[in-house]
Amino acid sequence: MTGNGYLQIGLYLAALLLLAWPLGLYMARVYAGELPVYVRWSRPLENGLYRLAGIKPDEGMTWLRYALAFLAFNLLGLLAVYALQRLQLWLPLNPQALANVTPDSAFNTAVSFATNTNWQGYGGETTMSHLTQMLGLNVQNFVSAASGMAVLVAVVRGFVKREADSIGNFWVDLVRSTLYILLPLSLILAVVLVSQGVVQTFAPSQTVELSQPVQYEKAKLDADGQAVQDAAGKPVMESVTETWQTIAVGPAASQVAIKQLGTNGGGFFNVNSAHPLENPTPLSNFLEMLAILLIPAALCVTFGKLVGDVRQGVAILAAMTLVLVGLGAVCIGAEQTGNPLFERLGLATQASDVAPGGNMEGKEARFGIVNSAMWATATTAASNGSVNAMHDSFTPLGGLVPMWLMQLGEVIFGGVGSGLYGMLMFAIVAVFVAGLMIGRTPEYLGKKIEAFEVKMAAVAILVPPLAVLLGAAVAVVVDAGVAGVANPGAHGFSEILYAFSSAGNNNGSAFGGLSANTPFYNGMLGLAMLMARYWLVIAVLAIAGSLAAKKIVPASAGTLPTHTPLFVLLLIGSVIVVGALTFLPALALGPVVEQLQMLGVR
Repeated sequence: MTGNGYLQIGLYLAALLLLAWPLGLYMARVYAGELPVYVRWSRPLENGLYRLAGIKPDEGMTWLRYALAFLAFNLLGLLAVYALQRLQLWLPLNPQALANVTPDSAFNTAVSFATNTNWQGYGGETTMSHLTQMLGLNVQNFVSAASGMAVLVAVVRGFVKREADSIGNFWVDLVRSTLYILLPLSLILAVVLVSQGVVQTFAPSQTVELSQPVQYEKAKLDADGQAVQDAAGKPVMESVTETWQTIAVGPAASQVAIKQLGTNGGGFFNVNSAHPLENPTPLSNFLEMLAILLIPAALCVTFGKLVGDVRQGVAILAAMTLVLVGLGAVCIGAEQTGNPLFERLGLATQASDVAPGGNMEGKEARFGIVNSAMWATATTAASNGSVNAMHDSFTPLGGLVPMWLMQLGEVIFGGVGSGLYGMLMFAIVAVFVAGLMIGRTPEYLGKKIEAFEVKMAAVAILVPPLAVLLGAAVAVVVDAGVAGVANPGAHGFSEILYAFSSAGNNNGSAFGGLSANTPFYNGMLGLAMLMARYWLVIAVLAIAGSLAAKKIVPASAGTLPTHTPLFVLLLIGSVIVVGALTFLPALALGPVVEQLQMLGVR
C-alpha cells in the first residue's frame, strides 16, 4: 500500500472517531429529555405532534406493547410504500410517466425499505417516480432508521431501570430520533452534497447532445423485438451511432443524505454511489462514507453515557473498530494484490504513485482501489448497502470480507440502533460464557444474565443465519433460483450466498451477477428481510423488558469488568467464532474455493 492509501485510511478513522464523541453526547441528552439550548426551540413542534396523534409522552410501555407499536408502525409504512409503487402511474410528480411497479418487485421494495435494508433489484431512475422516491422511499429512510434507534434506547433503559415494567414510549423515541437527530444531520449533509454537484430537482430527465458521436454495435431486432439470427444461429449485429443522451435527474441529494446517515443505502440511480450525479467528487465520497458509520459509532458513546459509564460504550466502540480495521486491511490488501495470473502474463500489478496496480475491475477510476475497498468494508460493516464499486468484480478474498461482515450479524457498527443492540446480544453471550468459566451467575451492567436472556439472545443471533442459509439452500436447488445466476460453479454460489446474506442481515448491498428482480428472488429475499428484522427485534425487546424488571446487583470481586481490553477481546472472539462457525462451510464452497482456484491450488 502506498503512503496515500495509509493517509486516506488514517484520515477517515480520525474523522469518524472525533465526530462520534460530540454527536454521541448530544444524542444522549436528546434521549434523556435534556435538549440543548440550540434545539430547544423545536420542543413545541414535538409536543404538537404528540397532541395531533393523541400520544401521551409520559406514558410508559411494557416491552410487549412497545413491540406491538413498533410492528404496527412498520406494517403501515410497508403498505404505504407498496401502494405508492402500484399506483404511481396515476399519481403526480411522475414526469417520465413511469409505469406501475410489478407486484413482486413492489412487495420486495416495500419490505426492503421498511426493514432498513433497501435492497434494490431495479434501476431507481427508470422505475420509481419522483413521488415514490420522496414520499415512499425517502420517508422510510427516516422512520426505519428511527425505529432501530428507538429499539436501542429501549434496550438501554432495560439496563438502567430497576424493578420497572416500562421500557419507555416508542412514539416518543421515534419522534426524537427523527426530529432532533436524523432530520438536522441529513439537512446539513444534503446542502453540502448539493454544493459538490449532487443533483436536487423536480425536473424530468434531460436529453443532451453529445460532444462527439458514439458508435457501437447491437443485435438487430425483428418486428416482435427478438434478435435476428444468421444461418449459424448467431445474432445479426448492426452499427448504431448516437448523438444524444438522456440523463436522469431528480431530488437525489436529500435522499442520498438520509440513506447514508440512516444506514439505508438505497440508490436514487441504478449505479448507486458510483454515479457522478450521486457521488461526484472525492469530497462527496469521503463525506458519504463518513456518514455511513457516523451515527452507529456515536451511539456507542450514547450508550455509555446513558448507562452512567462511558467506558462501557468505548469498549464496544473499540471492539467494532478493531474488527473493521482488520477486515478492511484484508480487503484492501487483496484488491491491491490483484490476480496473480496477470503477473504471469508480464503485466504490472503492483501499486505505485503513478499506477493503481492491483485489481481495478469493477471500480470507479475516480476513487481507486483504496477508497473502493474502504467503502465496501464500511457499507457492509453497517447495514447500509450503498456501493461505489461492483463487489462481484472483487477478488475472491476481497469479496469475502464484505460478505463475512454481513454474516457476522451486522454488528460491526451495524445499522443505526440495530447494530449496537445486536452487539449487546453478543455481549450478553460473552458474559454468560465468562460466567460459566468462573462458576457464577453472569452479570452485565449490574443486571444478572439468566436463562431467559440467554435464550432470547440466542434467538436474536441465530435468526439472521437461519434466513440466509435456508434461503440460499432453496435457491441452489430450484430452477428459478439457479436461472438467475450469471456464473456457474463456485462464483455462482457466492452470488447467491451474498444476496441472501445481504437480505438476511438487512444490508441491501448487491454483489452483482445475479438476476434478482424475478418473482422468485423478490419473494424469497423479501421473506428473508422480514424474518431477520422483526423476529430479532421481538427477542431484543423481550430482553429489555426482562432486564428492566430486575434489581441492580452491586459489583463484587467476582464481577467480570466489561470495560477492559480483556472484555473487548472476549467480545470480538464471541462475534467472530459465532460468525465463523455458522458460515464457514458455506464460505468454503464459494469464495474460499474461488481464491484457491485463482492461486492455482489443485
